[in-house]
Amino acid sequence: MFESFTEKAIRVIMLAQEESRRLGHHTVGSEQILLGLVGEGTGIAAKVLRSAGLNLKDARAEVEKVLGRGPGRIPIEIPFTASAKKVIESSTEESRQLGHNYIGTEHLLLGLIREDDGAAAIVLKNFQADLGDIRNEVIKMITDMSEDQTVGASVGGGSSGAKMPTLEEYGTNLTKLAQEGMLDPVVGRNKQIERVLQILGRRTKNNPCLIGEPGVGKTAIAEGLAQRIATGDVPETVEGKTVITLDMGLLVAGTKYRGEFEERLKKLMEEIKQNGDIILFLDEVHTLVGAGAAEGAIDAANILKPALARGELQCLGATTIDEYRKHIEKDPALERRFQPVKVPEPTVDETIGILKGLRERYEIHHKLRYSDEALIAAAQLSYQYISDRFLPDKAIDLVDEAGSLVRLRHAKLPDEAKDLDKKLKEITRQKNDAIRSQEFETAGELRREELELKTQIMSLVDKSKEVSKAEMESGASAGPMVTKADIQRIVASWTSVPVEKVSVDESSRLLKMEETLHGRVISQDEAIMEDGRLTDSRGRTVDFKNTLIIMTSNVGSSVIEKGGKQLGFDHDDGEARSSYGRIKSLVDEEMKQYFRPEFLNRLDEMIVFRQLTKMEVKEIAVIMLAEVTGRMKAKGIELMVTENFKDLVVEEGYDPSYGARPLRRAIMRLLEDKLADKMLAEDVKEGDYVIIDADPMGNVAVLSRHSDSPEDQPLAFPA
Repeated sequence: MFESFTEKAIRVIMLAQEESRRLGHHTVGSEQILLGLVGEGTGIAAKVLRSAGLNLKDARAEVEKVLGRGPGRIPIEIPFTASAKKVIESSTEESRQLGHNYIGTEHLLLGLIREDDGAAAIVLKNFQADLGDIRNEVIKMITDMSEDQTVGASVGGGSSGAKMPTLEEYGTNLTKLAQEGMLDPVVGRNKQIERVLQILGRRTKNNPCLIGEPGVGKTAIAEGLAQRIATGDVPETVEGKTVITLDMGLLVAGTKYRGEFEERLKKLMEEIKQNGDIILFLDEVHTLVGAGAAEGAIDAANILKPALARGELQCLGATTIDEYRKHIEKDPALERRFQPVKVPEPTVDETIGILKGLRERYEIHHKLRYSDEALIAAAQLSYQYISDRFLPDKAIDLVDEAGSLVRLRHAKLPDEAKDLDKKLKEITRQKNDAIRSQEFETAGELRREELELKTQIMSLVDKSKEVSKAEMESGASAGPMVTKADIQRIVASWTSVPVEKVSVDESSRLLKMEETLHGRVISQDEAIMEDGRLTDSRGRTVDFKNTLIIMTSNVGSSVIEKGGKQLGFDHDDGEARSSYGRIKSLVDEEMKQYFRPEFLNRLDEMIVFRQLTKMEVKEIAVIMLAEVTGRMKAKGIELMVTENFKDLVVEEGYDPSYGARPLRRAIMRLLEDKLADKMLAEDVKEGDYVIIDADPMGNVAVLSRHSDSPEDQPLAFPA
């Protein structure tokens, strides 16, 4: 049914289905198609209806007034009514009579006003719109566009009598979009755009191909070229040309039988050849290889090769490095038709410049402001923590999502309106129950209450907006602000890394338990330590030149444990050094049994740790206890531990065989668990002063004084 529909006409049908769901209707009728035509906003139909005095808000209200709301429970697939099907059939007939090979928004509107007894016609008449005048206005706009035809600004623009109907149907005019200010500004890509212009100015092989990782801005360079052409900032070899981006998926769609795709593509090439001033932008140019190739047919690449070779077709391609190697390089005849232009990932500083260039567009869209520190954080944090994507795309996504987050946070109803909204929902439920019970008098009263509540809610919302506007005009506030903290929240949600807690200078790699790793991993580490880089099977290289690699192992731990007593403080320095040397030799021998000599030979230094003494464990305990004290201070509780308690922690947590880990468990058991119990029982509160002590029998006491108690009152709550 929709094979001949333009992109905008298809969007109208999709919007009609959405309107049907919104109104709770089980079918799509002519009235929903009317709402779709108004809501689409850019086609001929939308322009004519707008000039007739229709806007989406009023049209929705009128449709709801005529048909009411449905009961809900909408099926996934919403069928078309007989009236809607008749509108589509009439639009097909209108297109045929006008000599068009597509159905645009204008044809749908002509088909809709043909059915002058449908619900859509009633809605139009309620707006005092004359159906005959609407038809005449549509025909006039079609005629005007036919006489002064350039390539349509986008697929489904609804122009008819076009010189290049195939290109209009499957392409988007980037140059016209640039003239209308619809494209985002392109920042920091002048070098690549100049290179593209240089290739386009050649006599032969004048087809540039942008090659770069996904998200580095290849499509933006094509848009930048269109913007330069629109402003005339190009050499005369390119001046006056039009950049059209081709939708390859749309071109292939619907070609079921052999020869249909080839026919479409031949028509498109013939139109470009006749015009002579078209630069065809093929995003994802690698999709040419194999596109449309049914059994026994040739693909798009082979159809385009002769035209590219003769210079009849000028293309600007874009693809990723991997896809270029996989598809384009394997076809030398296609590869030599294109001149590669490498598009590197921008630096963090360049990305910050790009974000500042785009700031205004995102501020207008989200109706808020972005601080400079937010843009800088987006570039820096995305570079540091989002390693599987590329700048500037990942930074732009951060900025966009942070804007959406902040806008959502500020778009909530005022507190007073929330209570009224709950009441409104209850009144609406009661009204619907009354209608189902055929208690129409009760339903009428509830309807009046419903309208009153809606009015009150709207006045509160409007008042809130007026206050915000007044604040903005007075300079007290310029609307919500996206800050660095908002960017950090988005990064944390994407990566599960709490960004504010991660050190910026983190640059070392710790391999725990190296002896448990597979031999293949060990071999990779050998390559890293020897060359300072690692290359995978696809030729991608990771640089380790500025990386410090630290590995740990439990190999030799039994030897160290047996000889540990000889490494303490009970012996003089000479004897301790001699014992350490003997143990290190034994550990080295055990290491040779686990690892190959070539791996050990690449290690710069091998350090054997001796066992911790009680004195050292006490120093570690002081550090761990200080961490707990700091956490309690953040909760407003002053904590002090006595020397007796420290000695108890060391006694309980010292184990020569297991190092410092038992100490952590002892602190959790003796201190943190007991504090937690007291806090849950509210015996220890914010503002309290707490002392942790221990008696000679090993019993722990938690002594505290509340902030509102006299200072001479003794500490209480022994455990």
